[in-house]
Amino acid sequence: MKLLIPASLVLGLILGGPVFGEKARAQSPPPAEAPINPLWRAPKVKNYLPDMTWPEVEALLTRTDMVIIPVGALEEHGPQGPIGTDFYNGTAEAELIAQQTDVLVAPIIMPGNSPYHMGFPGTITLSAETLEKVYFEAAQSLIAHGFHRFLFLNAHGGNAAMTRFVVDRINQETSAVAVELGDAAAPFLKDARTTPAIRAEREALPKVTGFDRHAGVDETSRSLYLNPGLVEMRAARPTTPLTLPPHLKALLPQVTAGDPTANLLFLSEALKAKSTGKHTSTRDMTPTGVWSEADISLASAARGKADVDASVAAAVRFINAWKAAQPLGAP
Repeated sequence: MKLLIPASLVLGLILGGPVFGEKARAQSPPPAEAPINPLWRAPKVKNYLPDMTWPEVEALLTRTDMVIIPVGALEEHGPQGPIGTDFYNGTAEAELIAQQTDVLVAPIIMPGNSPYHMGFPGTITLSAETLEKVYFEAAQSLIAHGFHRFLFLNAHGGNAAMTRFVVDRINQETSAVAVELGDAAAPFLKDARTTPAIRAEREALPKVTGFDRHAGVDETSRSLYLNPGLVEMRAARPTTPLTLPPHLKALLPQVTAGDPTANLLFLSEALKAKSTGKHTSTRDMTPTGVWSEADISLASAARGKADVDASVAAAVRFINAWKAAQPLGAP
């Protein structure tokens, strides 16, 4: 006669205890902590579309119909700045805004229009036509889900014309309303900079002198505050005078002094693709990709924080003013 022993009892004897349904599971040791990708570094951010589930987006639509779309680029930012500077910084600023007032942050694409930086490895440039089509179609998707107000946060000067064109297309061709956030927040920026806390931050900083634009003191400072782990200040090189066509070199002191006419004429020719023959691609003007004659050692996270705090405060004031003027659900 064979003795039939339940398999569960055999397993229990092997493991050192009985295995009977829920009781057995309750007595088993807790599972080991789930393995985690060793490169994972991003906590979930409120109102950041890539981090959200669809029910969270659905819930957000009961509180707001506004979307910030950061418009960035993948281009060189000198030996010290990451190629993703414009995308990372624009997105990070949008995220900070969304922590203070409910608005969706929806990054769409990383590259921008950067043909004049193609002399440096890693830069990716897309045509304005391609970018316009992508951003407009992305907006159409969000409109279909119920978002009605769009704020384009342009973090790269080369995207300015394209961004304004997309804003106009949305306003002309859809039921939604769009603005360029830099333009919209500009009237609030002066007041934001003069609030006691931000004024104190700015006054504590050493003065920056000289022409300072792409990958210079101000932009590197923003990166040091917004994305500190990606900036290699030890790789930064001392700035040297820019190589410019003589007539643009002559305009530079007026540009630095803030003369609007000189600035308009200067930017109409400077920082243009090598194929234009203007001799103002980044590689033509600087061996490092830093379009600045200011002392790069003055870049600091404190300087970046002061600039970002003012920009975020001004944007939040505009968004809240728009919400007050047209509450959610109002015709």
